[in-house]
Amino acid sequence: MNEHEKLNYVEWPAANIAATKQFFEAAFDWQFTDYGPDYAAFNHQGLEGGFYAAPLHSRSDRGGALLVFFSDDLEQTLAKVERHGGQVCKPIFDFPSGRRFHFLEPSGNELAVWSDKAGG
Repeated sequence: MNEHEKLNYVEWPAANIAATKQFFEAAFDWQFTDYGPDYAAFNHQGLEGGFYAAPLHSRSDRGGALLVFFSDDLEQTLAKVERHGGQVCKPIFDFPSGRRFHFLEPSGNELAVWSDKAGG
């Protein structure tokens, strides 16, 4: 269930999405929905999420998850993030299931907020 401004989704980088999918299918019986060659989503695993194609350039890139909040009002949440010191690093954009933006919190961690609602 999507709850306003609660953590809702997690994304991990994957240098080899096919191998990552094969591992989780075999080891944990996960099932995936592919959204093109660069994204594979999973659900019914306690928390929904996905793997996105991204080369791993350094040790700091390994295992770096992107935590994603849900919002009933994306523009309102974006304004609140900025008002309280968050720095938007990816403005609102569309993707197959809705819209989202990414931001950095004051310590530099990147997070995202998504909505399944159309823009206002």
